[in-house]
Amino acid sequence: MAESAISNGLEQSRRWSNEISGYSLLLIWLVGFFVFTLGPTLASVYLSFTDYDLARPPLWVGAENYVRILTDDPKFRDAMHVTLIYVLFSVPLKLLMALAVAMALNKGLAGLPLYRAIFYLPSLLGGSVAIAILWRQFFSTDGLVTYLMRFVGYDGPGWITTPDHALDTLIVLSVWQFGSPMIVFLAGLRQIPRDMYEAASIDGASKIRQFFKITLPLLTPVIFFNVVIQTIDALKAFTPAFIVSHGTGGPVDSTLFYTLYLYQEAFSFLRMGNASALAVILLVIIAVFTAIAFASSKLWVHYDD
Repeated sequence: MAESAISNGLEQSRRWSNEISGYSLLLIWLVGFFVFTLGPTLASVYLSFTDYDLARPPLWVGAENYVRILTDDPKFRDAMHVTLIYVLFSVPLKLLMALAVAMALNKGLAGLPLYRAIFYLPSLLGGSVAIAILWRQFFSTDGLVTYLMRFVGYDGPGWITTPDHALDTLIVLSVWQFGSPMIVFLAGLRQIPRDMYEAASIDGASKIRQFFKITLPLLTPVIFFNVVIQTIDALKAFTPAFIVSHGTGGPVDSTLFYTLYLYQEAFSFLRMGNASALAVILLVIIAVFTAIAFASSKLWVHYDD
């Protein structure tokens, strides 16, 4: 009995030691999650029900911020309109470009790692302030794009100074950053068995028919992943609009992204309660979109089974 008790005690001690080791490895992540993610999120939810300008303590106003935003805030509607247009155009175009390049790289080209790195580089740099400044210079009235158009005899518009074209430049910048979904598409293409294409070729299926009957159905899990991730990223886009429009969202609010409007409310006008309500609304929008995407995926995403 004594030996059994000692054995059980040693086993319990060993189990506790393993658990402590595991939690100690997770400690840094847990601290980061609670301090930098969950804590600020809960604080933002609380502040969204207050009138707060940093100079005075928060004053509880209930749902007043939400009612004003949803019923009597034309800037909110403008920001939502601009952001939805940006999402509807930038995400499909980026994914189409990513898929096309991934299929080209999947042909077994020599130097594939180099090409993959080159195409992926814009995704690493595209969200930086430096690239946004460079993009603004490219599309300015005396920038490289305007110069090249004049060189071939076409007097192009003021890309970032004209409301009809300012958002187009940001969409092009987003499409240029197709490297991240391209890598995911390339990994998905590598998982498709080659014998399926060989069998289809023997049966006389053309390349186009093989693409629609084999490639696309087997890539739907990857397409679903890229659509969700890229749409969420587009909804949260901030840096390009802030830099290109000098933080104003102009001209005529044509580049007033939702996040840029949130920034203006918080740090230009110090309406922290209103900005927190905008942040919570954006969180709800992303959550609803993600839920709808997962619910609809049962109708068009095909897995191995």
